Amino acid sequence: MLPATFKLCAGISYRHMRNMTGLRKNAMVAIHHELNRLAGPGPSNWINQVRRRSSLLSSRIEEEEGYSDEEMSYVKQGEDALQKAISILSDQDGWTTEIVAANGDKVLSKMLPDIGKVFKLEVMLEQRPDNLYKELVGNMEQMGEWNPNVKQVKILQKIGQDTMVTHEVSAETPGNVVGPRDFVSVRCAKRRGSTCFLAGMSTQHPKMPEQRGVVRAENGPTCIVMKPCVEDPNKTKFTWLLNIDLKGWIPKTIINKVLSQTQVDFANHLRQRMANNVSMEMAHAC
Repeated sequence: MLPATFKLCAGISYRHMRNMTGLRKNAMVAIHHELNRLAGPGPSNWINQVRRRSSLLSSRIEEEEGYSDEEMSYVKQGEDALQKAISILSDQDGWTTEIVAANGDKVLSKMLPDIGKVFKLEVMLEQRPDNLYKELVGNMEQMGEWNPNVKQVKILQKIGQDTMVTHEVSAETPGNVVGPRDFVSVRCAKRRGSTCFLAGMSTQHPKMPEQRGVVRAENGPTCIVMKPCVEDPNKTKFTWLLNIDLKGWIPKTIINKVLSQTQVDFANHLRQRMANNVSMEMAHAC
């Protein structure tokens, strides 16, 4: 059902079909039905939040009229990544524990057909989702300042409120076990109620062809979900789905260890960044 839904939604990206009200309505209904199916008989709250406005496409129906075919292609890629990530995260079966840190941070993994191994970070952060969303989306290009695993993030193109194409350069791992990699990604940022999403997958962009001497890795689908804690809305249940092909001749055992540890490290660096932000705000208030 999922591929058929994507094809239906893709149809409305062509100009000669955008004014066909019936097709557009059918696309909305199809996406809404698909989210119902993915949620299953006992849907989690964050799935309900996504479903609240009937589809992930509804927020851009009006503004899409001015998009070029290239821009619409990026929009669809980003929303495809989000849909696929939602499908993976909504299936709770088959996950294997990779890491459980002393503070409760946890990394799980599973193998998926046609995708490969995916990793899922689950942590609780002492921050509201809005603050985290502002840092990870609004201040995305500053990530290299606080995450030592990232050298640079640059936004190559923005399309509307929800979609952007980025270029990221990762740092080498300790001992240069895995050398620097770069990625060109399309990202889809969504807010539904109090839950925030940042999904992505690899793409191509004319401003950033493959760089000489740098291995171009691939990712996706990836997705960060930030949901308020039920017991305390000032805390966030933070979930990060990660799927990366680092390319090159690297043993899978090393890749698995590097990726799961990268997720744990990211959570700790993000905590420190947010704590520093609070300290700076308090200092400016004095």
